[in-house]
Amino acid sequence: MKHRFPVVIALAPTASSGRMPGIDVPLSLEPMEAESVSELPEGRRWQYEPKWDGFRCITFKDGERVELQSRNQKPLGRYFPELVEALGDLPVDRFVLDGEILAFVNGDPTFEALQLRLHPAASRVAKLAAEQPAIFMAFDLLATEDGKSVISRPLRERRALLEEMFEGIDPDLARVMLSPATNDRDLALRWTKEFGHGLDGIVAKRLDLPYQPGERAMRKYKLWTTVDCVVAGVYYKQPGQQLDSLLLGLYDRDGLLHYVGRVRVGKADPEMERRIRPLIGGKLAFSGRAPGGPSRWSGRERNPIPVAPKQVVEVSADHITDNHMRHGARLLRWRDDKPPRRCTMDQIAGGRSDLKELS
Repeated sequence: MKHRFPVVIALAPTASSGRMPGIDVPLSLEPMEAESVSELPEGRRWQYEPKWDGFRCITFKDGERVELQSRNQKPLGRYFPELVEALGDLPVDRFVLDGEILAFVNGDPTFEALQLRLHPAASRVAKLAAEQPAIFMAFDLLATEDGKSVISRPLRERRALLEEMFEGIDPDLARVMLSPATNDRDLALRWTKEFGHGLDGIVAKRLDLPYQPGERAMRKYKLWTTVDCVVAGVYYKQPGQQLDSLLLGLYDRDGLLHYVGRVRVGKADPEMERRIRPLIGGKLAFSGRAPGGPSRWSGRERNPIPVAPKQVVEVSADHITDNHMRHGARLLRWRDDKPPRRCTMDQIAGGRSDLKELS
């Protein structure tokens, strides 16, 4: 496929633009959401899909016009021009698809590569789109080629129509893909073991239910990985006052200590204070990747406070990409029995996710 990267594609500035002329699904449509569960539901009425960790996106196509819309009905096409082009090139004149925008590095999905796209400069966006093009992973069909909504139809019918649509799409194009799905719960659970950190979990959907915009009508079963980490820094709620977060590190094979995430402290904890306060001070021990810097979302900069790397904690994390706990971890216990130097990167490395092997 040629990469024209037309950065200024006609995208609606807000969802208030109503509908595309040839499609009877409104641009203000909210995606169907999922409720977290501790166990994956079972039974013949359920369909299971990988839970991808990217940017949720509903795509609209009406002839030459393509819209990419975020979970909050914000236009995304400006940041992913290669997807606007790829969706426009599909041999289907009209559709509305629900799915996820993903970026992969060495076979693993990486949220950081997606965050880099949220950049105001069109030249920067075009450069990233050419160097590391994104993928749109479709998992639901909301309007067919005739522009008619299928939102009210049950998932088993929508999935059949979606698979029929993808029969006419060359899988080697790879920018637009059909997300795997199965009715076999055991297979879905095997995905979580075989592909490790490559998946964020499993989503279960009722085959007999219609699409329910904005409702938590799906179930999401998220993976939790336990990791033993060194505490090598803290953030304060306010300078010199109550602790806000512990900054976690792991050692690589060369002995460098890399920042891999943080765990929130919450309310004042005397045990936390007893263990951490005496170790505060000195030089920041992170010799590899370090915390700090401006937040991509708020722009505010947080200054990490050094802590001597002598305390070890066991934490659980629900998603790890790029050797980093992207969501905040949960503190499970202190590990007085484990030397800090034994907290190594091999606990979170690996977990390749080969899309072709998921089906």
